[in-house]
Amino acid sequence: MSAPFDLIVIGGGVNGAGIARDAAGRGASVLLLEADDLASGTSSASTKLVHGGLRYLEYYEFGLVREALLERERLWRIAPHIVRPMRFVLPAMPGMRPRWMLRAGLALYDLLALGGSLPGTRSIRLDSHASGKPLKPGPTRGFEYSDCWVDDARLVVLTAKDAARRGAAVRSRTPATAARREGEKWIVETPAGNYSASALVNAGGPAAEAVARLAGVEPAWHIRPVRGSHIVVPKLFDHPFAYIFQLPDTRICFAIPWEDDFTLIGTTDADHHGSLDHVEASDAEVRYLCEAASRYFARGVTPADVVWTYAGVRALVDDGSGRPEAATRGYRLPLSEPGEGAPLLGVYGGKITSHRHLAEEAVDKLAERLPALSRPAWTASEPLPGGDFPHTEQAGVIALLQRDYSFLGERDATRIVRAYGTLARDWLGTARAWDDLGRQFGAGLSEAEVDYLKREEWAQTAEDVLWRRTKLGMHMSEAGQVALSEYLGS
Repeated sequence: MSAPFDLIVIGGGVNGAGIARDAAGRGASVLLLEADDLASGTSSASTKLVHGGLRYLEYYEFGLVREALLERERLWRIAPHIVRPMRFVLPAMPGMRPRWMLRAGLALYDLLALGGSLPGTRSIRLDSHASGKPLKPGPTRGFEYSDCWVDDARLVVLTAKDAARRGAAVRSRTPATAARREGEKWIVETPAGNYSASALVNAGGPAAEAVARLAGVEPAWHIRPVRGSHIVVPKLFDHPFAYIFQLPDTRICFAIPWEDDFTLIGTTDADHHGSLDHVEASDAEVRYLCEAASRYFARGVTPADVVWTYAGVRALVDDGSGRPEAATRGYRLPLSEPGEGAPLLGVYGGKITSHRHLAEEAVDKLAERLPALSRPAWTASEPLPGGDFPHTEQAGVIALLQRDYSFLGERDATRIVRAYGTLARDWLGTARAWDDLGRQFGAGLSEAEVDYLKREEWAQTAEDVLWRRTKLGMHMSEAGQVALSEYLGS
């Protein structure tokens, strides 16, 4: 058995990585365990938004929306390479929520975001706005408002990387197979050996109930697993705006410009009853999203147009809501009582936007029982790796990279900065041409970048590289993907 840790965190999604980062930065020795790759579950299957949750206002979740809007601003500031502002267009449709209601909701949204630096809502005429051109004739009025886009999987990886920089041990593909209290310690068994710690965090996401039982306790809360599915189609528009569409069943659907050549459409809310190992969009969900997009876009969308689908299971707290989309996006952080032995903190619920605040609250709770957590909260202003530049200056960082690496075209330089920020130079090094970066796999992926991802970001397989560390799987040929897999031995 290795030397004891102060804290073991089970679960390498955004909440687990966030707690590991926060705790390591406060002085604790931390072990983060993930059964698969980092962000291999729900945390890489989101709609890629850092947002307040406009639709949650309908369920009177004002506190949740306010917290998320504050976090939206903080995440943009600490991760300006992977988070960027986006303007959303909401058409006003006859027979759905009336215009006055949309205006009132957006006014409240702006009010709750008071103090932020994103531009507020404005009314638009779709017949003269760029976003109106791809739409069917009909709606002439709408609204434009702000939220942010995020590379969700990179958010997790960079959070884990910062935890490791601060001393945390990160072990991907290391499942916890059992956990038990022995006096004032937790013993966690894995195929790689046993580990001990003074406290344990269950950040299992949709598997949180199973992790609790693995530790020999009953879950403090029940999880409602809700599947969110998405489709990707060839791009439906050329402008930079995203859309939020109202649907007849009162749900909403996003259509977001993605990876230059595509449009991302989602999401669904469906109770999930199957395995968590292979979560896929159902045929019915694909049809639903195609029909939702076709209701608005002049160019209809059919399942034959779909080039990729993905789905993830959200770990929502089961609050008894009738419809899955009405279930709370809030979270619960139960901590075991002192008389029960070594502390166990459970993480139930939450959303990607609020993960940093959740982690801070979780570590605050643990600090009451763990003397090693001796430093104050710190994550609200400390940039993630590569994000050490002003949050409004991403374009300038891209231009500077192109100046210093003249062989990079604008598209490649933009992709690289939006993935690595100022850390791009760690693998670009002294290169003066693509050939200096070693073997080329296609789509701008080089041997130097792959080696960096293996060495610094725990990537082991082609899937890790192409679908989580990057999204180059959308652009790379099948031959290139096979070559990368052979290179990685995966």
